[in-house]
Amino acid sequence: MFQNKNIEILVGIFVAAGLGALFVLAMKVSNLSTFSDDGGYPLIARFENIGGLKVRAPVTMSGVRIGRVEQIGFDNEIFEAVVTLTINENYKLPKDSNASIFTSGLLGEQYVALEAGGDLENMQPNDQFVITQSALVLEKMIGQFLFKTAEGGGSE
Repeated sequence: MFQNKNIEILVGIFVAAGLGALFVLAMKVSNLSTFSDDGGYPLIARFENIGGLKVRAPVTMSGVRIGRVEQIGFDNEIFEAVVTLTINENYKLPKDSNASIFTSGLLGEQYVALEAGGDLENMQPNDQFVITQSALVLEKMIGQFLFKTAEGGGSE
């Protein structure tokens, strides 16, 4: 009887540890644990197409995570997506830096990659990136390829 009680307690501890591990994994996957409120400064990037970019997506430079996507909006006057990035205050970017939207892997999540320019002055809070590159949308590329193939197929 006493041995059954010990086994039940051990199984309970094991299940609780498993649930805790699943919770930590879910937090890591959803990017909720990164850049919790460490502070940072906002920068604005405008894109013609953001693809599947989401709030809390990583912002990287040279493969190092330096911030996150804070907000996504739309400008009704110039018909572009307005993305607000929060950059960790430990990182300073030259004024002529550029922002691009990339996909990690073939079908992975989208993120914003920054590339440093050569300006000696740094960007200040709420500055805008002058040069941006929109996301490549796989469906659009396949459609263009099929259209070009169908169009060029009869001319040979």
